Amino acid sequence: MFMRTSEWTPPPGTAALIFDCDGTLADTMPAHYQAWTSMLRRYGIPFPEPRFYALGGMPTAHIIRLLADEAGMVVTDVEAMVQEKEALFLEHLKGIRPIEPVLRIAARFRGQWPLAVASGGYRHTITRTLDHLQIRDWFAAVVTAEDTPRHKPEPDVFLEAAAQLQVEPRRCVVFEDTDIGLEAARRAGMLGIDIRPWRR
Repeated sequence: MFMRTSEWTPPPGTAALIFDCDGTLADTMPAHYQAWTSMLRRYGIPFPEPRFYALGGMPTAHIIRLLADEAGMVVTDVEAMVQEKEALFLEHLKGIRPIEPVLRIAARFRGQWPLAVASGGYRHTITRTLDHLQIRDWFAAVVTAEDTPRHKPEPDVFLEAAAQLQVEPRRCVVFEDTDIGLEAARRAGMLGIDIRPWRR
């Protein structure tokens, strides 16, 4: 469904907008899945595509440990696997495109309210993605996996973004593309907007 920016109306009391990055601002998920399968193939760890999308929002290291445990395998250097997967993703960065309906909302309210990115991805990858889209300076806060002890579906990443923006959580609206992310927004006491119908 194609959506014009005028079709989304912020609820009364809104004071800040918080955006997930992968799959919300940027159409990165196919490239991430390609990187995942390329990396995991060498270890013999399966990662079906539906499971990949179900785990969207979790940091790479958490997913590696979860998948290895489910496969009955012991991985000895998770950090090396993380670095390999993220490097493989960055090889596809030039082909990443914005998710236009979401970007139009950010552009429309930029300057009216503070904006933040709150992601389960790692800072280097997220900032490179925002730089590629030429929108990094739109956001007063960029919160990533390194910034909170717990991750989606826990609310920490969104609460940290609200704290950095100095806005009460209940006055923040979150834009997300995963069930895990929407649950994190709910736990943070924020209104979550599921952007997935806008991509159809």
